[in-house]
Amino acid sequence: MHGNLKGALTALLAFGIFATHDVLVKVLGGTYSPVQLVFFSVLLSFPLMTVMLVADAKPGTLQPVHPWWVALRTGAAVMTGLSAFYAFSVLPLAQVYSILFASPLIITVLAIPVLGERVRLRRWAAVIVGLIGVVVVLRPGSTALSLGHLAALLAAFGSATASIVVRRIGADERPVVLLLYPMVANVVLMGAALYWVYEPMPVEHLGLLFLLSMMGWTAGWLIVSAYNAGEAAIVAPMQYSQILWASAYGLIFFDESIDLWTGIGAGIIITSGLYIVLRESRTGASGTRPVLRTRSRPETSTSFRIGPVLRLRGKHPDAD
Repeated sequence: MHGNLKGALTALLAFGIFATHDVLVKVLGGTYSPVQLVFFSVLLSFPLMTVMLVADAKPGTLQPVHPWWVALRTGAAVMTGLSAFYAFSVLPLAQVYSILFASPLIITVLAIPVLGERVRLRRWAAVIVGLIGVVVVLRPGSTALSLGHLAALLAAFGSATASIVVRRIGADERPVVLLLYPMVANVVLMGAALYWVYEPMPVEHLGLLFLLSMMGWTAGWLIVSAYNAGEAAIVAPMQYSQILWASAYGLIFFDESIDLWTGIGAGIIITSGLYIVLRESRTGASGTRPVLRTRSRPETSTSFRIGPVLRLRGKHPDAD
């Protein structure tokens, strides 16, 4: 099978698994606090992280080279996971995805001060159009905006921040540092907050949390395989297929349907994001390719950043 076709199909499978993962988050979120869900899902992921740590034969310590950047990346990742879990629990799936798809727009803007990226008129126009799409989805003034909408926006911003920091320091930091610190922070912080929100969980719900963790890691490894097989410009846009899964799952399991304005706004956001990816893939159009080289979907507590894993396997995220 041609590499790009294999990469695209593998990514489609991965994002389908991610969408199923988010259905479980929504189901469990109707009973438990996102703090509790994040804590147990990360705790159950630690054995898998241990296997990844063992695979890193590079000598060194877990002390970060850029501690303040790592702290910012860790805080952003924790905020993203908690916010995304809450948003999935209280909002329609398609609406959450539509807002999360704004991450490439935020990355494009943050790349200017953090990476020194030069954003010219066409990409600025794409960012502005995409932000108009976000406004269309939210429709302030005509619909009641809730904490769920704020949480989805925080998740988009947190994901963009974590991504841009990894692009800034990823070549210097050990991959295990970038992968391990957010997991440890999630366990410590969510574990401390668990005192106020804990609800006893039957064994079947713990089983669903274990399945949640397995889905996040399986989908993550499939995306790693997709990028090993195909070009980033082909694989990256596959993340937008999640809106199709969300539409189907929302209708089947939660009696949700996409209203006209959410559909229009999502279309605008996706179009602008695709334009930015394709624009960055052109030689000379971008110095740092911040969106094209952001290989993960928004980093929830059960999914890992793809770039550090590729480096762990000997493939630098900036390699063609």
